[in-house]
Amino acid sequence: MSRLFGFALLFIVIGTILTGLHYYFWVRLVRDTQLSGTVRQVATATIWLLELLIVATFVGRVGPRSFSVIVAWPGFLWMGSMFILLVVLLGLDVLRLLTGLTGRLFGTASVLDTSRRVFTARMLAGAALASTFGLVAAAVRATRGQIEVKRVEIEIDQLSPSFDGTRIVQLCDLHVGGLLGRSFVERVVRTTNALEPDIVAIVGDLVDGTVEELRPALASLTELRARYGTFFVTGNHEYYSRSGAAAWMAEIERMGIRVLLNQRVAIGGAQPGFDLAGVPDHGASRFPEEGPGENVVLAMAGRDPGRPVILLAHQPKTIHEAAHLGVDLQLSGHTHGGQIWPWGALVRLQQPFIRGLHRVRATQLYVSCGTGFWGPPMRLAAPAEITEVVLRCKRPV
Repeated sequence: MSRLFGFALLFIVIGTILTGLHYYFWVRLVRDTQLSGTVRQVATATIWLLELLIVATFVGRVGPRSFSVIVAWPGFLWMGSMFILLVVLLGLDVLRLLTGLTGRLFGTASVLDTSRRVFTARMLAGAALASTFGLVAAAVRATRGQIEVKRVEIEIDQLSPSFDGTRIVQLCDLHVGGLLGRSFVERVVRTTNALEPDIVAIVGDLVDGTVEELRPALASLTELRARYGTFFVTGNHEYYSRSGAAAWMAEIERMGIRVLLNQRVAIGGAQPGFDLAGVPDHGASRFPEEGPGENVVLAMAGRDPGRPVILLAHQPKTIHEAAHLGVDLQLSGHTHGGQIWPWGALVRLQQPFIRGLHRVRATQLYVSCGTGFWGPPMRLAAPAEITEVVLRCKRPV
């Protein structure tokens, strides 16, 4: 009963926010511009239908897949466009406010008097729509092209010279099953194999759907080739799947990919190599029926302090415990680099780092912008990446 109440409350909160946003759009684009007649009616109906489209998109995700596929593209496209339009309109409102304050300060407030208010509102509305269209087009195009291979060289203390140049190809946040399918996965596999990696690390949020639905789309993952193997840790979306994370981990193991559950494997065998550790998603403890929660202490138990440790952890926030336990390098994703600027500013409230290479104490952290996308088929100032992490031994000073 409490869970049902929680879902109902969440639906009410989200619905209220969506209604408020669309009312704001109506005020700025219809009321303030004083549209009239049929144009006003069509514009008003369009705004409210777009809100219903977003509701239908989320409802469709828990309904029949045939329905969700129909509404997914237009629904998620409007969701991203809605965020960009909101940012543009708020920016113009700030500009208008500053202009008004400047006019009052210098005695020229008449530039925005009643006689010109409608004209100004129409000019700003037109500028907002044109800017939004351009930004949306650029953001959509960024998800349709070749995925960038980003090469990052990271110096690791205690790494043996014989392992200098070891390449880990990091894949994360593919989100197969939303708007991305088989052809996307095949393209990722081809690009990854062309890099001839020593290790492939799939760092969570691989799927958005059930095992039965997505097994054909993921089939080419069995073709991944790496000297020391392919490894996987769960992200939060594996736990959101109707199949559940446990079913997905079993399926991924069936494909020949090693799932790391608070575990550590020795890379290089008896040679002076390094350890590769992996933990479930930071929020996995909320789903005890799906397996163990994140436990970095367990993953590091019994380690040889003379061997470097590289940790796969979906969420960057794991870095604080990793640094406390002496991990040399943590590889994470989850944030998508913000995906659509300036959304990253909000993500920063929940995660310590959004993208790139960072250091906490003696531990380094690399946060990928992600290989796919979630929700809106858009990326703005946060390009998708397949990350080629090249390990370097410490150079003598």
